[in-house]
Amino acid sequence: MKKLALLLMISTFLISCKNDSNKEDSSVEETKKDSLAPVSDDMMETAVIYEANIRQYSPEGTFDAFTKDIPQLKELGVKVIWLMPMYPISMKNRKATGGQDVEDIEDPEERKKYLGSYYSISDYSAVNPEHGNMEDFDELVQTAHDNGMYVILDWVANHTGWDHAWITEHPEYYTKGKDGEITDPINDATGEPWGWTDVADLNFDNQELREKMTEEMLFWVKEHDIDGFRADAAHSVPTDFWESAAKKLNEVKPLIMLAEAQDPKDLFHSAFEMGYNWEGHHLMNEIAQGKKTAKDWDDYMKKIDTTFQKDDFLMNFVTNHDENSWAGTVRERMGDASEAMLAMSYTIPGMPLIYSGQEYDMDKRLLFFEKDTIPKTKGKVYPLLEKLGELKNTNVALHGGKNKASYTAVKNSAEEKVLLFKREKNGETLFYVANMTDKPVTFTAEMEGEFIDCMNDSELSISKGQEMNFKAWEYKILINK
Repeated sequence: MKKLALLLMISTFLISCKNDSNKEDSSVEETKKDSLAPVSDDMMETAVIYEANIRQYSPEGTFDAFTKDIPQLKELGVKVIWLMPMYPISMKNRKATGGQDVEDIEDPEERKKYLGSYYSISDYSAVNPEHGNMEDFDELVQTAHDNGMYVILDWVANHTGWDHAWITEHPEYYTKGKDGEITDPINDATGEPWGWTDVADLNFDNQELREKMTEEMLFWVKEHDIDGFRADAAHSVPTDFWESAAKKLNEVKPLIMLAEAQDPKDLFHSAFEMGYNWEGHHLMNEIAQGKKTAKDWDDYMKKIDTTFQKDDFLMNFVTNHDENSWAGTVRERMGDASEAMLAMSYTIPGMPLIYSGQEYDMDKRLLFFEKDTIPKTKGKVYPLLEKLGELKNTNVALHGGKNKASYTAVKNSAEEKVLLFKREKNGETLFYVANMTDKPVTFTAEMEGEFIDCMNDSELSISKGQEMNFKAWEYKILINK
């Protein structure tokens, strides 16, 4: 009996130790998971966002290949990583380069090289096996968190691929054409299809679809600790869906909500805090091409100031996956103005974007439906992004979120040619001044004082009425000495 009692005591002690160990492990895991501060307005004032194209980021096209480079992104001031869609891609109606369908290609080996559009999704709650498995994905998210970065997913709510289970299980979730069959997305303005034949249009008049879509989004927040969403074609989905989904998602934890849209404005009332600066981007292209002027930019900023609410803000960019693959490289669109426009995208209100490969002077259009690879050699752009990133992260006058620094156009004698504006907050002041033409310009400006030129760490003195001479596309970012 004594032996039995002793055995029971030992057994109880071991179980107790095991339970304490489990509690400790659980506590460690919870601490690790919560090591990153929740998404906040303050963080987004200074953030740089990085668009990660996992397929094209490396020769392997895997989560792991990108994960190992995440610590390096801190050198560029990155605080938010936006993952392009990394879900399984539909096989049915898969597109190939040149607009043809993969199914129309007879050669099976030729057919294999077409991987389809990232935006033709066959399963919202899985990862594309070409990139790795769910454990690899979780490691990516944890590595980002460990390095002080948040991860947002590209969310394609407007349509699914034709292989999605809902096509057969819930055809009522989809838009029907005149023939009563499920249709690809329709342009509401013309009533004609967009030509996105590899995807099927979802019908948000169906309440059950809305609930299912929200559940799919909640899965990634609750089960995989992601930090928000970039909503593809956000304007094509009813605003009240986004508002309802955002409310439920933010009840789990604060999130970053980015809309691939600049209109309608009600998207930014309670669903999204950030939108795309599409109009500003296109204006940058036109200025670089000599079609618009610095004065046109001043007019645009006045328009933004009157049409958006004070706490709305936009994502600024000189390139992204759409622009690169379909409209052309930065060099193709902006030429010698490229650097001035990049610096401008960091100094105007909002959050600047870096697209995969941009940091390595990428001067090619990445294939959209096939495997490709970005360059990995640091050239001129990488150190430029390091400087701009540090400035964005640390200078109060470049705050760009809900409590952004003020933006004021500064008068100068060549307002059609010279863009000059001032940013101010909490006593800090920064000026951006640039010749927005391909010819030298001489001008005077209503500014004077002792300045530091942030891009070359030199000192600059400007006296009242002093003439300044700028070469074609020359720019300066100046702070008071």
